[in-house]
Amino acid sequence: MHSYGMSRAALGIDFCQYHAYHVGMRLLTLLAIVGFIVPLSADDAVLRRGKFHSPEQAQAEMQSRWESYGTKEKWQQHAAAIRQGILDGAGLVIPAKRNAPPALRHSLQSCASYTVENVALETAPGFFVCGNLYLPTQRQNMPVMLCTHGHWPGKSFTEHGRFQDAMQARCATLARMGCAVFAWDMVGHGESAAAGWSHGKDPAEMRLQMWNSVRVLDYMLSLPGVDSERVAITGESGGGTQAFLLAAIDPRITASIPCVMVSSWFYGGCPCESGLPIHVRPHHIANNLEIAAVIAPKPLLLISNGKDWTAQVPQLEFPHLQKIYRLFGKADAAQNAHFADEGHDYGPSKRAALYTFVAKHFALDPRLADEKALTLLPATSLIAHDAKHPQPAHALAPNSPVAFSP
Repeated sequence: MHSYGMSRAALGIDFCQYHAYHVGMRLLTLLAIVGFIVPLSADDAVLRRGKFHSPEQAQAEMQSRWESYGTKEKWQQHAAAIRQGILDGAGLVIPAKRNAPPALRHSLQSCASYTVENVALETAPGFFVCGNLYLPTQRQNMPVMLCTHGHWPGKSFTEHGRFQDAMQARCATLARMGCAVFAWDMVGHGESAAAGWSHGKDPAEMRLQMWNSVRVLDYMLSLPGVDSERVAITGESGGGTQAFLLAAIDPRITASIPCVMVSSWFYGGCPCESGLPIHVRPHHIANNLEIAAVIAPKPLLLISNGKDWTAQVPQLEFPHLQKIYRLFGKADAAQNAHFADEGHDYGPSKRAALYTFVAKHFALDPRLADEKALTLLPATSLIAHDAKHPQPAHALAPNSPVAFSP
């Protein structure tokens, strides 16, 4: 039985990712000292996990690949190969014709110039994704914003991702700016954890989370008043991975803002990010920077910091990204907001960079990006499957196979 607590942490640390990174860095130092080379396993031939190689090795590898895709036509071919390779590697087939997923929507809360509702989406038969829908009070021509979260810890499931203050602030501010916003639980987090689903144990989580992202977008685009030409996704750490993966595989995404995640040499420390062979395929090899760049020439903002694997972004990843965007004559569409003195979070300054970017590319009023005007709601008021709206009887048993169908 879970206790329903209120989280009031403005910032958080994605401990799974952070621990994997620092363990990898200590191991790299040890190997350099003793001159020892670890032989690759069979899985390592197709799986790139965690700190796969050094920044210097990543730079040399990217430069070598640039020689093969350094024209607009060749990059477009390479991006198409990456896109299909991700789907093939994840074992995900997305039907061309899909209806919006069945939705439970309840408990509307009115705040200053926006509302919040609790939503449960049946993204696959018997599998439910719980989240919160933030809408502006003026519901016409609304850009769509998808908000994912990282591996944030918590004693109670209501201290996970979408319940945290930083996520509420992000979503509420974007709604005040005029966006239709949806934040949802990753598998094994939040209400998914409360229902008994695990996280970080099965590589199939990657496939399921990608499918859930597609179905969340299906739902959002079915709402009246949304603008299908302005659709963005943003998330921090592991949520950043979900952001750039959806942007790579789903052409409906028109802007991507991954936060404290994109690296050319760190591939994610969780099976939901690197447990399936999406980086190395018969027709492509790609790191996470190149996957993030598949969205080119659409707007892309990399948010980075000085205390994790994104510390080298201004000198390493961003210059390479700019070269790709210059192929389209769109160098200004790729941006980097780097916070050298900050750490692994989606804190206020990083959120401010998000708001500025979204306001610019979606033609919104940046003056509305005032977090002082928002209301932080009790976590217990954001639960989709509560006592009055329990999970349906046909819900799948936790950690059982999920059939992917619209």
